[in-house]
Amino acid sequence: MRGFSKAILAGNLTRDPEVKSLTSGTQVTGFSIAVNRVFKDSSGNKQEKVSFFDCSAWGRLGETIAQYAKKGDAILLSGRLDQRSWEDKETGQKRSRVELVVEDFNFIGGNRNAGGSAGGSYGGDNTATSEGASEVVPEDIPDNIDMDEIPF
Repeated sequence: MRGFSKAILAGNLTRDPEVKSLTSGTQVTGFSIAVNRVFKDSSGNKQEKVSFFDCSAWGRLGETIAQYAKKGDAILLSGRLDQRSWEDKETGQKRSRVELVVEDFNFIGGNRNAGGSAGGSYGGDNTATSEGASEVVPEDIPDNIDMDEIPF
C-alpha cells in the first residue's frame, strides 16, 4: 500500500521565518505557527488550547514566505507531515520531531503592510498573486538532502 500525508493548518507565525542554505546550495526556510482552538469543556465553560507546529518550506516557496511574512502574521498552510530523527550530539539521546513541509500557502487576515494587499496565494501552480510579488518558480525538494544538515 502506498501512504498518503496531507495537512492543512491556519495560524499565526510565532517567529520571523529563517532562511538557511545547505552546503548543496538548496535553501530551506524554517518557522513555526500557533494554532488556537476554542471549545467548551464538559461543564460548558469556554476553553482555549494553543498548539505549536514546526514548518519548513523549500526553495523559492520558502524565500517568498520569508520575504513577506513576519512574526504574528496569519497564514494558511498545506503540505505533508514529515518526521526527522537524529542523535543529540551533547547527550547522545535519540530525538525526533514531526514538521509540516509546506507545499502551498496563503496569507490571511488584515492588511499586511501599508501598500500591499491583504492576502496572497502561493503554491499549486507556484504563481504568486499578491501585489508586488514576483512569479515563484516550481522547485521539487531534492531527494538527496541530508536531514542532519538542516540547521533548525
